[in-house]
Amino acid sequence: MAGKDITEKALLAYNDVFADIVNNLLFHGEQFIGEDELEQGRERSVYMGDKSLREQERDNSKFWRKNDIRIAFIGAESETEADDSISFRVIGYDGASYRDQICYEYNENGKRVRRMTRYPVITIVLYFGYKKRWDKAKSLYEVMGDGLIEELKPYVHDYKVNLFEIAFLNDKQVAGFKSDFRFVADYFVQKRKTGDYVGSKEEVKHIREVLQLLSAVADEKRFRMIANTMGKGGEPGTMCEVLDRIEAKGREKGLKEGKKEGKKEGLRQGEERLGKLGQALIEAGRNEDLLKAMKSTRSRAKLYKEFGL
Repeated sequence: MAGKDITEKALLAYNDVFADIVNNLLFHGEQFIGEDELEQGRERSVYMGDKSLREQERDNSKFWRKNDIRIAFIGAESETEADDSISFRVIGYDGASYRDQICYEYNENGKRVRRMTRYPVITIVLYFGYKKRWDKAKSLYEVMGDGLIEELKPYVHDYKVNLFEIAFLNDKQVAGFKSDFRFVADYFVQKRKTGDYVGSKEEVKHIREVLQLLSAVADEKRFRMIANTMGKGGEPGTMCEVLDRIEAKGREKGLKEGKKEGKKEGLRQGEERLGKLGQALIEAGRNEDLLKAMKSTRSRAKLYKEFGL
């Protein structure tokens, strides 16, 4: 939805990933839409708010075109939390896409004709929550609740949202993904089942974009750390390698922090030792040796030995 970082939308911007998601979720794995049949859709639209014009933006969208004819407009929205206003928002997106099709021009005879072939608009919502299922309204009737009286129902369209809970897909559905979205779905299913994630050894085509999406929708800062270091050579090619890289960086960070803490502890002990020496010299009335200890490490070492410090 609007306000998201562009990196969160990068994976679905690839035609192979977008077509794969639609084919698997809407057409049950049938390769109905080819990636070469998709073209970028218009994601921004404007509507009138309470007092001024406001802008709304889809996460991702594509036109499905065959033989220069637009078959459909397909939008994809990503959600991490259940929201009972989702049907209202989808209506707004779809309505704007239908409104774009009210285009006319005049032909050579001066007759007003439609400028384009009209096409249906489809929106799918990908829910990435894995700790609990979507528990909010998924249709206009549901969100209206008791506010919609029975007598009005025949005249109010029940706008239902095409919502898919990625973490709750079955193994067959996950295996049905042929693109890199398979690794995204696998991550959420594993997290839902075990609370942990074991990376695959299969090659990932768009690995940076997979990591960027996971870091955003799963709040996985460790994946963003790896994604941000890519482009400098030696990039990981599999999710297993990503986890190995994360583990290595964790060990490196631990060593650095250990050295830092060791240095602090050494300074603390040194100050404590010097304080004890100073106290002993003062009590012995050896002020001259105290001055030497402050100025000379050699004198200080002899005095430490003498006082058993």
